[in-house]
Amino acid sequence: MKNIYSYLPNGAAVYENAVHENAVFILKKQLMDKPLWDKFVYVFTERPDHLDLGWRGEYFGKMMRGACLTYRYIPDEELYNILYETVKGILDTQDADGRITTYPQEKEFCGWDMWTRKYVIVGCLYFYGICRDEAFKEKIITALKGQVDYLMEKLGEDKLSILDTSTWWGGLNSSSILEPIVELYKLTKEEKYLSFAQYILEAGGCKDGNLLALAEAGEKMPYEYPVVKAYEMMSYFEGALAYYEVTGETRYLNIVEKFADAVRKTDITIIGCAGCTHELFDHSAVKQTEETEPLAIMQETCVTVTWMRLLDRLLRLTGKVIYAEGIEQSTLNALYGSLNYEGLPQLEKGENIRVPGVPFDSYSPLTFKARGIGIGGYKKFSIGGYYGCCACIGAAGTALFPLISVMTQDNGFVLNEYNNGTVNATTPAGNPVTLRISGYFADEGHATVTLALNTPETFTLRLRVPAWSHEPTVTVNGETQNAEAGYVDLTREWKDGDSVTIECYPEVEITELNGKIAFTYGALALARDEQKEDGNIEAPVVPVLHNGHLVVNQLDVLEGETVRFTVKTEAGDLLLTDYASCGKHWMEERNRISVWLNR
Repeated sequence: MKNIYSYLPNGAAVYENAVHENAVFILKKQLMDKPLWDKFVYVFTERPDHLDLGWRGEYFGKMMRGACLTYRYIPDEELYNILYETVKGILDTQDADGRITTYPQEKEFCGWDMWTRKYVIVGCLYFYGICRDEAFKEKIITALKGQVDYLMEKLGEDKLSILDTSTWWGGLNSSSILEPIVELYKLTKEEKYLSFAQYILEAGGCKDGNLLALAEAGEKMPYEYPVVKAYEMMSYFEGALAYYEVTGETRYLNIVEKFADAVRKTDITIIGCAGCTHELFDHSAVKQTEETEPLAIMQETCVTVTWMRLLDRLLRLTGKVIYAEGIEQSTLNALYGSLNYEGLPQLEKGENIRVPGVPFDSYSPLTFKARGIGIGGYKKFSIGGYYGCCACIGAAGTALFPLISVMTQDNGFVLNEYNNGTVNATTPAGNPVTLRISGYFADEGHATVTLALNTPETFTLRLRVPAWSHEPTVTVNGETQNAEAGYVDLTREWKDGDSVTIECYPEVEITELNGKIAFTYGALALARDEQKEDGNIEAPVVPVLHNGHLVVNQLDVLEGETVRFTVKTEAGDLLLTDYASCGKHWMEERNRISVWLNR
């Protein structure tokens, strides 16, 4: 099925705010690290993962996906060359049977072997999407066909069941290979790969129940399924969505949309992540206010980014605004909050020691806890060093947000986010157009888009009016248009110098749940931070209202902040700043932060 929305051509958008700065930070700090990529390749030569039923083999594909998405936003030539050499190194590890994995053949189909093979295919396919060398692209496809042909020889009806290739999560981790199998079919059009995908689909995802049937019935929520591992489950449903894309069987689109809606309603928290019990669906939309032990892990970055990726795919397929809203919430809060700009040490829970930090923090606290309490998916390399799953997956998130900010559709352009910057693109008639965007909604709530055109042309600008808007207005060349939450379509003959202004000023608002209180400002969750104030952040908060409204004073931001407010309470002024900026110095003694506050 054809996408309704598409990304802009590589490098077409250049933004100038934190959205760009965060992508550049990851590009330079992580994705340009050639020695790190070399370690990712080496584990495929050494094949050590059977020794501890490990997942070192996932690192390559996870980070390659994020790197290729980052390249689409920032087409850096040095990055491209590093990625090319890395994929070449991975292909060189393929054995005579077609296997590319970190498990030796005599120990295959256990632990995270299939998961590793999945990420080999994922990483190589994402590089295929940006590769400029046609001969090398053919080499990639040949290698991936060898990889999958071997799997098809060993797995299937009257063979080893895919659900028996891992003792983890009922084989759900193995079943998530569905999505890259479908993507391989898209490129090869060889029916055997679609048949293999259909086999995986019909297996249902896990041994203890058919997840697709459960989602379709809607009688149980994802946290009530027989397996509740959030990241792997969303990955499996992404595979079902890919299957819909090639077959047009709307049943699977409907199932995935029902699943995503259920996750959003029952497990997505105020910061846009899921799971307050480790990395599991657990009805965290309700549980998110609960206080936990200081080192209890929750709100995993892998879950944040996988949720964003599922929403991105649904957004491109359906054009529904709710998916853009979800990506915004997750990015501005959970994802950006996880960025470890200063490389602060993080706790390695297995050895209970602090180790030099990786670029993404793995877990995001909600109630009176610190950041930096663990490196998710931590594994050591025999040649020195270590890495983790969340550190690898994060780059896909920092790339996705700029990629979905301005997109194309058949009759024009879609503005999902408004970031200071410039978009150079092509109109539906093939003429060059520049969109100059000034304003940043995260803090200002208004933006102006000015068009530069050589030739007047009729097309559509679709503008997202956020659900958090208060009395939104849209004006074209000073003339007011109808505007309400959702998308506003402006179809007209556009001329050079035309401008559109959208105003959706956010307000500080209260959310109450389970006897606790939280504050939001538009898409931003606000939080208290022990390092930013002298008081006790666990002290009860009773806001003072004036004519039914909070008494709020907006302050100048400090470095690293997006917004800073004081809210009048019975105990005095309460300092609140954007959640993503809080807890960024977790090595200090007073290092706790909290979104949910006592009443």
